[in-house]
Amino acid sequence: MSGNTTDLRVVRTKQIIRDALVELIEEKGFEAVTVRDIAARARINRGTFYDHYQDKYDLMAKCEEEIMAGLSSIVKNIVPSLKTQLQQSPSRPTVYPLVVAIFEFLSEQSRFMKAALGPKGDVSLQAKFKAFMQEVMLGRRPDVLINEDECLVPPKYFATYVGSAHIGVIQQWLESGMQESPEDMARILTTILVHGPLYAAGLKKMPEP
Repeated sequence: MSGNTTDLRVVRTKQIIRDALVELIEEKGFEAVTVRDIAARARINRGTFYDHYQDKYDLMAKCEEEIMAGLSSIVKNIVPSLKTQLQQSPSRPTVYPLVVAIFEFLSEQSRFMKAALGPKGDVSLQAKFKAFMQEVMLGRRPDVLINEDECLVPPKYFATYVGSAHIGVIQQWLESGMQESPEDMARILTTILVHGPLYAAGLKKMPEP
């Protein structure tokens, strides 16, 4: 058997296992799911499961790592140009392209994200997402969006606010069936992020140029 054929079989097996996990989370919740459940739903034996994952927690962790890696790749590709645009025109909603790309990625991963971020999912994913937001947005490195030394409020609170708000918006979007397009969601979040929640609520007018 060629290496390519073997690799494809491994990829397919892992995808079947992960699809089974998502279905079971939707039905009974992550904490109630067992390896036996996953193997039965995927129509494999438990030995095959253990060829790829240590247990259900390892499976979930690896799924989440792939999500975080995908988001990180998007951010690294877009943030340098975005940071330059924000510095040149801070009043313009230049966050839009980055948020579009993130929502397009989340749309592709929507079934897993909805299950994992939902009430029956893995609560640790929210913590990972917040940590990710803090890592890519704040710091003293040149590759982050905001230099924490320039923050007008303590950076840890700013990062927590932004991370929690983004997670809440993403959860609402997923739970409501993704009725808005990634572009629509990007406009919504960019308006809030760039101009602030009071402006987005219609309680504050933009200052005259």
